[in-house]
Amino acid sequence: MNNPNRAHCVAVIGGATAGAEIASRLADRGVSVFVFEQNKRPYGKIEDGLPRWHEALREKEYETIDEKLTRPGVAFVPSTKIGRDVGFKALANEWGFSAVVLANGAWRDRPLPIDGADAYLGKGLVYQNPFVIAFNHAERGDLPNARYEVLPGAVIVGGGLASIDVAKIHTLELTLRELAKRGIESNVVELEVKGIPKILAGHGLTFEQLGIVPPTIYYRRRVEDMPLMSAPEDADAARIAKVEAGRKRMLEKSTEKYCFKVEPLSAPEALIVENGRLVGLRFRRTKMENGRLGMTDETFEARGPVVISSIGSIPEPIEGIAMKGELFDFKDWEIGRLEGYPTVFSVGNVVTGKGNIVASRKHATQVSEAAVEAYLGVGGEDRSAAAEARPGMPEADFTADQVLASLGNAKPPSDEQIAKLRERVAKLQRAAGYDDYKSWKEKVGAPC
Repeated sequence: MNNPNRAHCVAVIGGATAGAEIASRLADRGVSVFVFEQNKRPYGKIEDGLPRWHEALREKEYETIDEKLTRPGVAFVPSTKIGRDVGFKALANEWGFSAVVLANGAWRDRPLPIDGADAYLGKGLVYQNPFVIAFNHAERGDLPNARYEVLPGAVIVGGGLASIDVAKIHTLELTLRELAKRGIESNVVELEVKGIPKILAGHGLTFEQLGIVPPTIYYRRRVEDMPLMSAPEDADAARIAKVEAGRKRMLEKSTEKYCFKVEPLSAPEALIVENGRLVGLRFRRTKMENGRLGMTDETFEARGPVVISSIGSIPEPIEGIAMKGELFDFKDWEIGRLEGYPTVFSVGNVVTGKGNIVASRKHATQVSEAAVEAYLGVGGEDRSAAAEARPGMPEADFTADQVLASLGNAKPPSDEQIAKLRERVAKLQRAAGYDDYKSWKEKVGAPC
């Protein structure tokens, strides 16, 4: 029987978890899929956002992505950024693709919401994404311009898993530094798995004896509100209370095991600048009333050698896609549909804000407290459950089904269009020096 999807070609922008999942699902249904990846390697936030102590999880994700991108019917196009190397409008409207899926993630840090803050980038202000990227690549040394500095007493603005990762990087690295001064060898992975107090106790030490000023996460809501796991949309008061208690419990375990601090009900309000350098922030104390965030008259200062903003990631603008504030202007937030592009779909971190809340709520029913604890490192040494805490898979499945449904009513490209499309793709692959996936991996090297 002829496969009705065989003649259809779909472009997937982004080759990491969500992109690879959609590509494999479509290819398995007979669609020809072309995956455009802006980096040399397709691993996205798995390589550059998931801290390197998650060794087993990272390796598992790398293998999964590799397997999906080498399925029959999937063509990989590395080092090709849409909007720079290929115009988005042209790709969507002129190349002959039956559909285009945006799965390119969110690589731009949401700006610290204080006027003039970005003037102090590199002068006391650091953003989360480049900080974690530099940390992950530090041992490899393959990104010479990516540098990170771990200093005691860091002021971290944010909340959630990513902010905890940033805090852990600080306490783990500072502890290793102090152990080395005492002639004691350890490493980030051992320290993260076993926990700082346990390793120190084995050497007759406590964290307080090291004299380290720990980092502090300043979070604008209550500890119970920190988005470590979500309640289902239809949760009653008892279920919400249980989720809130779980969040508080997980955070307490994390601060105990990794020795960082959290200051809730704190909203950043103003910069503290001395001698042309950012040396801290003024915060306004907040309050929660009936689930709503309010401001009080109380303010306080928090000073430190560095301020790290970890308040979320947003998509990089792409010429041809309308923006609504800092987000793409989706007309359908659930599957990321764009006005004027009837064949374009979106999935994963590129869909943020309202759409991401919907996706995360759907996913929340499948993410257990054990999975989040495994990700945080406070659920025992077995980290296998941590994979559940990585969003993307259910959304990718849903979007792939939507794309397949749209192909049923779409006219496939002509043989001439397909030939021209494949030649354009081949030209991009040649420009990148790409021959096939296996040899390309050998050429660019393994991920960090």
